[in-house]
Amino acid sequence: MQDHSNDPVWKQALAGSQMLLVAFGALVLMPLITGLDPNVALFTAGVGTLIFHIVTGGQIPIFLASSFAFIAPIIAAKGRFGLEETLGGLMAAGILYIILSGAVRLRGTGFVTRLLPPVVIAPVIMTIGLGLAPLAVHMASGRTGDGAAELVPYNTAIWIAMISLTVTIVMSVWAKGIFRLVPIMFGVIVGYVLSWFAGIVDTTAIEQAAWFSVPNFVAPAFSWGAILFMIPVAIAPAIEHIGDVLAIGNVTRKNYLEKPGLHRTLLGDGLATSAASMLGGPPNTTYSEVTGAVMLTRNFNPKVMWWAAVVAIVLAFVGKFGAALQTIPVPVMGGILCLLFGSIAVVGLNTLIRHQVDLSQSRNLVIVGVTLVFGIGNMVLGQLEGIALCAVVAIILNLVLPGEKEAWGRKIYESKND
Repeated sequence: MQDHSNDPVWKQALAGSQMLLVAFGALVLMPLITGLDPNVALFTAGVGTLIFHIVTGGQIPIFLASSFAFIAPIIAAKGRFGLEETLGGLMAAGILYIILSGAVRLRGTGFVTRLLPPVVIAPVIMTIGLGLAPLAVHMASGRTGDGAAELVPYNTAIWIAMISLTVTIVMSVWAKGIFRLVPIMFGVIVGYVLSWFAGIVDTTAIEQAAWFSVPNFVAPAFSWGAILFMIPVAIAPAIEHIGDVLAIGNVTRKNYLEKPGLHRTLLGDGLATSAASMLGGPPNTTYSEVTGAVMLTRNFNPKVMWWAAVVAIVLAFVGKFGAALQTIPVPVMGGILCLLFGSIAVVGLNTLIRHQVDLSQSRNLVIVGVTLVFGIGNMVLGQLEGIALCAVVAIILNLVLPGEKEAWGRKIYESKND
């Protein structure tokens, strides 16, 4: 295995730029869908990644950026509470990570497995993906995310969306090397070119934007309604975080749950998310695409991620760049999101399969079934709705229903000696 820790600075910077390229598609799509500023998202991804590396002692080759788990809650919260209060809720979600990291420090990682076993995590993650399916279809059909208004004629939109989707699929399945890790980028480029020829790209904003401009930072405001709405949503990304830390550990053959410790990685993620929300950016999460790039390049040097973060911060101040991102037509994003949102649901499904969760057990069937319907159907109970509600219900059902050992999944249960 080649050691990249002593690579010259220019090589590390180049490798960092490549890592940012891998994360880039999902990083900017998330703020574009939710109506946040992509330049702010770039800035907060860079700052968040640096915060994470400071907290964890720069030991893990991980990059943090916009979390897809928060798309539906951000759209819903913006409609109900406005942008500033939504950001306040997101900041509280980051604080939940910090509290969770303190609990892990005090109690160890075992209680996380008991409180949030695969049978709880999996349906919540599946809900995030499947609940967003209508958004992807509306956008692919040339409508706004809620389907209320037509932005592009259906026949034009659906062709562009399907070709963008096809290119993304082809690149993710048949492409070789680093190209396989940037399928979103290729999908966006081909879709953009097609949209240009179809006459649905408006470049006025690019022409009017300055080359250098400070991102449109927004300060949060706080209300209990928005905070209670957003906090339960953070449960799924917190679990996704643990999965990503385990995944990168498998790649580098190191146990990061032991050193620097899960409490430190959760603390880093929580501080990064809270910092992003303070500036008007989307919540941060660990990026599994970048883990894939680390696996492919065999470059395990965490300093590469510092360079990726620095490049993201620099790009955030290029005004024309952000303006160009905001001209990406809705059908292009919609086509690609058909794959991305489906992939999120599959991650949840894979969690059930990998941990051998027995769905013939009544308690497991009840937890998964009720969670999926509450989440996808957007059930409302008091202040809680959709993903937030289904996360809380899944946890309560798991704690109340008998037979918790089966819920851990056979693999987890068998790995314990009790």
